[in-house]
Amino acid sequence: MVFLLGLMFEITAKASIIFVTLQYNVTVPATEEQAAESASLYYYGIKDLATVFFYMLVAIIIHAIIQEYVLDKINRRMHFSKTKHSKFNESGQLSAFYLFACVWGTFILISENYISDPTILWRAYPHNLMTFQMKFFYISQLAYWFHAFPELYFQKTKKEDVPRQLVYIGLYLFHIAGAYLLNLNHLGLVLLVLHYFVEFLFHISRLFYFSDEKYQKGFSLWAVLFVLGRLLTLILSVLTVGFGLARAENQKLDFSTGNFNVLAVRIAVLASICITQAFMMWKFINFQLRRWREHSTFQAPVVKKKPTVTKGRSSRKGTEQPQLRAAWPFAARNGEGKQSNSRTHGTSE
Repeated sequence: MVFLLGLMFEITAKASIIFVTLQYNVTVPATEEQAAESASLYYYGIKDLATVFFYMLVAIIIHAIIQEYVLDKINRRMHFSKTKHSKFNESGQLSAFYLFACVWGTFILISENYISDPTILWRAYPHNLMTFQMKFFYISQLAYWFHAFPELYFQKTKKEDVPRQLVYIGLYLFHIAGAYLLNLNHLGLVLLVLHYFVEFLFHISRLFYFSDEKYQKGFSLWAVLFVLGRLLTLILSVLTVGFGLARAENQKLDFSTGNFNVLAVRIAVLASICITQAFMMWKFINFQLRRWREHSTFQAPVVKKKPTVTKGRSSRKGTEQPQLRAAWPFAARNGEGKQSNSRTHGTSE
């Protein structure tokens, strides 16, 4: 509200507009081959940090709205345990974000003809000029994953879960910021949409699993798509960085034009992508092995142990003990009858 109110006054408008609107726009004149009107494109700069900070606050507000008006109401009806409560909130928030980002990214891919012409991923590199939708998409992605840090405190995340959360938040920020700064925004957009779709399927399947623990079909489909997603990510990365950019004419490092198409950068990009995909596959295999072990132990038949017969007085006493306990009331009554009879016989004698 402070930044929005600052736009209403002329003194603070210049400072507030840096936080609210996208910066570094360039007007490209129209050509005969392209549209008749001039286009407004954007590049990145240091002022984008202010824009990311503002939309990080917006993401925190949206996170709180979803939590209070959707997830908390479902939690009250389902009566989840503390462990399921935290996992349900995590999957609910992430599934909403992944769905929104996946639909938005797919719209950008269709509008800019990335699907019909895959050579756009590496042709005319560096892609230092972005459309409004492309830049706003990356600003929103960075803002969302930066907002995840304060949410660890707001959601009162357990100490044992904090390292896991920090790892995957850091991986997201590292790869999104790397694609944004190295002008690989076309490749980054395709890989993000592909990854977000697979992750959305996992978290929506986990939400259905919390409502009905017999639901397993979504996890089976996710397991297949997860492996295919990792393979497609590696194929597109090698095709774009290893072949497309490697055969480009301009392979000189130039910070002014944003050209990072040199051998060292290409190796670093491919290495980071391959290591991340290998790490994700390793976590996936461990997760599947753990599920199979739990499933096998759950379905293992219970073997009844035969009673062992041991020789000796102790075993005989052990077998006779329940019979004596069962017949105790009658034995007590018979004993009392014998005593009374002996007393009567004694008196008579």
